[in-house]
Amino acid sequence: MTHDIDRTRLHDLMRRELDRFEQDHPRSRELFEGAKANLLAGVPMPWMSEWAGPYPVFVAEARGARFTDVDGREYVDLCLGDTGSMTGHGPKEAVDAIAEQAARGITLMLPTEDAAWVGAEMQRRFGLPFWQFCLTATDANRFTIRLARAITGRPKILVFNYCYHGSVDETIVTLEDGVAGPRLGNVGAPVDPTETTRVVEFNDVGALEAALASEDVACVLAEPALTNIGIVLPDPGFHDALRTLTREHGTYLVIDETHTICAGPGGATRAWGLDPDFLTVGKPLASGVPAACYGMSAEVAERTDAFMRSLPTTDVGGIGGTLSGNALSLAAMRSTLEHVLTESAFERMIALGERWADGVSAAIGEHDLPWEVQRIGCRAEYWFTPTPPRTGGDAAAADDHELARFTHLYALNRGILLTPFHNMALMSPATTEADVDAHSTVFAEMAAELAG
Repeated sequence: MTHDIDRTRLHDLMRRELDRFEQDHPRSRELFEGAKANLLAGVPMPWMSEWAGPYPVFVAEARGARFTDVDGREYVDLCLGDTGSMTGHGPKEAVDAIAEQAARGITLMLPTEDAAWVGAEMQRRFGLPFWQFCLTATDANRFTIRLARAITGRPKILVFNYCYHGSVDETIVTLEDGVAGPRLGNVGAPVDPTETTRVVEFNDVGALEAALASEDVACVLAEPALTNIGIVLPDPGFHDALRTLTREHGTYLVIDETHTICAGPGGATRAWGLDPDFLTVGKPLASGVPAACYGMSAEVAERTDAFMRSLPTTDVGGIGGTLSGNALSLAAMRSTLEHVLTESAFERMIALGERWADGVSAAIGEHDLPWEVQRIGCRAEYWFTPTPPRTGGDAAAADDHELARFTHLYALNRGILLTPFHNMALMSPATTEADVDAHSTVFAEMAAELAG
């Protein structure tokens, strides 16, 4: 999509920033080229090659809200592992608990006292009384979908266009010109996702009602706000309609809080008064140790328990994982919830999110750019649009990859790391006002250069 930026000036600035990046990161280049001998595309995961520079920055160490690369350059980390390190890197209380538990046993296929503590704390925060543990939010979503299908006897699920629920096959689907199909980039799809999934636009109550009318949808899997196509907030009344329609049609409502936990200690579910049947969450719960969980209402738990008891075994049914609920993950979760992602920490983090958004908005206004800012709690983002998108389709159409790559690289070259694929920042308990203000200064400089 074309925006009101002089593209010739943008291309000139981009060439300058690429030159600066390569001059500043010779050791990262050396490691990247050497890694190609054994790592596909020179990185552990394919998306690690899609940062704004010609190759990724290699990290030497990280502490709190900052990290240092192998060339000795320090950065304010506003990406924070795309929520995986929302706690900040290496919070002392969690590190101590992890070390202590590792010495006592890492995984046993047996419960520990920490599991019961975490289950009770998740109920206190999110309201749902029964919980199960796994290693990633993808697992949590996958297992929840299976349970919803099992206890309803219905074959389909429903998701919103350009949602993100990890690598769950059923959710990698989009609408193109109103027609559902595999999302662009869907790797090796096992079946056409329209066989398993209905997809409608976020905030489109009419389309949602029509899609549920056949009453073959086991569950709606929904983020409280879209986050992985950029922050798309719900219209007033949308969540009330979503809850009413799912109940009317006998469809379970699953709320995925993995990104929207940024809204507060109980995520958007608590902050916005949502009432799901299932809830899934992962990423930051264990201060970077792989951990996730899924909760369910009393009614769902009763039906699930009865179904599970009817099976000859639960070992090979597609729900589980040998390392799920391991002692190390639960110890890390307990310490994180008890000492790191606390009520007072969220108060600070959300205030910093507001400060970040205000700094960006001020620069946008000063330079009369046709951009705007969206925020959920301690997560905020700027859009290259004058008004916020209401749907995933609108958000995808507003993408300006060329401009986004420049803004990311400009910030990176000046010691600020934003979340890749988005113009997004996240605050941690270790983030400071000085960190936020450093970004505001860099953003204002960039806006001035783009405006000319």
